[in-house]
Amino acid sequence: MNKTFGTIWQSVRKSEGITALVFLAPSLTGIFIFFLLPFIDTVRRSFYDVRGVNFIGLESYISVVNNAAFRLAATNTSRFVLICIPLLVVISLGTALLVRSIKPYGRVFKTSFLLPMAVPVASIVLLWQVVFGHLMDSASAFWVLVFTYLWKNTGYNMILWLAGLDSISDTLYEAANVDGANKLQSFRYITLPCLLPTFGIVSILSLLYSFRVFRDAYLVAGAYPHDSMYLLQHLFNNWFQNLDISRLSAAATMMAAVLLIAILLMRRVFDNEKD
Repeated sequence: MNKTFGTIWQSVRKSEGITALVFLAPSLTGIFIFFLLPFIDTVRRSFYDVRGVNFIGLESYISVVNNAAFRLAATNTSRFVLICIPLLVVISLGTALLVRSIKPYGRVFKTSFLLPMAVPVASIVLLWQVVFGHLMDSASAFWVLVFTYLWKNTGYNMILWLAGLDSISDTLYEAANVDGANKLQSFRYITLPCLLPTFGIVSILSLLYSFRVFRDAYLVAGAYPHDSMYLLQHLFNNWFQNLDISRLSAAATMMAAVLLIAILLMRRVFDNEKD
């Protein structure tokens, strides 16, 4: 009887797997054609000349590393990421805690932080040109970019933090109150450890968001902004316009490798923390 039931169960699981593959096939096909194949071709072209015919080895990579514009863009991008991600994580978590603490007005407060996601980019650009136009030709342009990133992404990360906070059982806080723990101790020993999975998701998404700020920077300051906010995306855009495909492919491959390593390291750290 048990053997028969096991055989039936395996058949059901197998049919469910086939059904899932059938429904996923269109999406997987699209990802393979429009994302995976172009990326593989980009890696291939990084080792060939502009026409993609003659093999030149690591010549494009050496040229990219020795390029002054690339070093400037890489430095600014690294600085931007290292400043913005910790700020965004802390600010969005504080905002989520504030929303939960003012429950009668939490919905209105939450909506106000989500509004930047609904504002068209063209409107933001016009506003930024009026408000910050006099700063775009100085070193302060970098901090305008930081403010833009935080303003646009705090609301979304706040929603993720709220979901993580809602997943924490109230019984844990009740037990802590019985043991005489204050709010700070409950936050340190209950809230923060339970939020580690959410912290990992928020950090990784914040890293990916940081490479989407180029659109705003490009529309406000153009293809050649002040040196303080000249990012890798500006460099890639300019190389693409100049049809410098070999160096563009090499730089894109290097950036993809760095991003992949960073995400894998972050996941490893968070998985170890959970264990």
